[in-house]
Amino acid sequence: MWRAVMAIVLGVALAGAVLAHVVFAQNPVGGAPTMPGQDTFGAIAEIVRILEADPATDWTKVDIERLRQHLIAMNEVMLRAAVSRTPVSGGLVMEITGTGRTEQAIRAMVVPHAFELDRMPEWSAKADPIAGGVRLTVIAKKPDEAKLVARIRGLDFAGLITEGAHHQPHHLAMARGIALSGHTH
Repeated sequence: MWRAVMAIVLGVALAGAVLAHVVFAQNPVGGAPTMPGQDTFGAIAEIVRILEADPATDWTKVDIERLRQHLIAMNEVMLRAAVSRTPVSGGLVMEITGTGRTEQAIRAMVVPHAFELDRMPEWSAKADPIAGGVRLTVIAKKPDEAKLVARIRGLDFAGLITEGAHHQPHHLAMARGIALSGHTH
């Protein structure tokens, strides 16, 4: 009996060694890179792969340049905008400002994103124009929930702008030449 068990164990070990050799031979360490090297390039490459894989893609409406311009605006907002923050009862007020292209990007992105944040069940949000940008106010719908208020403040502008998971569908719709409601960019 023990010989049969030992034969099975050795057989499994040998099969594993052969399989590992095949896998490593196909994907050697130091093989072809997988990362695109730049986030905008990677986001566009992902959208292009999705469009190319979809036989229903209407290439007469595809607008990758519009998506590229939007991604540039995202970079402006995330990397170049100045953000001042003031804790308020139940949440946070942020003044997001910049000049030139950054100011334009702030106005184009933060106002519709406030709409997206306001649709979320945990908080309310609004955006008001100010000199050089936008004032974004995010308040917990239950301001006595200390953990939620701490989350809003901890996320701050950079984290809050990522909330809602609407960015990826928005990017695909934009590339397809379709606008999402509430978005002007």
